[in-house]
Amino acid sequence: MDKQFIHPPELFKHPAYSRVVTVAGPSKMIFIAGQTASDENYKPMFVGDLRGQYHRVMEALTIQLKAGGATWDDVVFRRLYVLDMDAFIKIQTDPAMTFPWHPDRPPPSTLVGVTRLSHADFLIEIDLFAVTGA
Repeated sequence: MDKQFIHPPELFKHPAYSRVVTVAGPSKMIFIAGQTASDENYKPMFVGDLRGQYHRVMEALTIQLKAGGATWDDVVFRRLYVLDMDAFIKIQTDPAMTFPWHPDRPPPSTLVGVTRLSHADFLIEIDLFAVTGA
């Protein structure tokens, strides 16, 4: 089994975890660590703006999927941590919102309300699990 740990150069290289880990065998499994709305220096972006942070997180996750050789169509699980559940559900159910996955194949998800993330200004964090052909 081949494991590859990837740190996309476009993102801050976090000292406590790898951004992307791929595991190849008969299929390739891609584990993406929790992503917050941070810049390349791990500084919070869109402070106080959940919608802005959500879009930044999705942009960074797209970069990480690509680095692992996957797309949103390969995502088989998504876990979300949010500080304000009601505000997030409002964003998710807004008819104007668009999502990077096929509307008939959204990834399975777990949504968890939390009291704090790794920085007081982060409002959302999302991690992913994707699988591609080896």
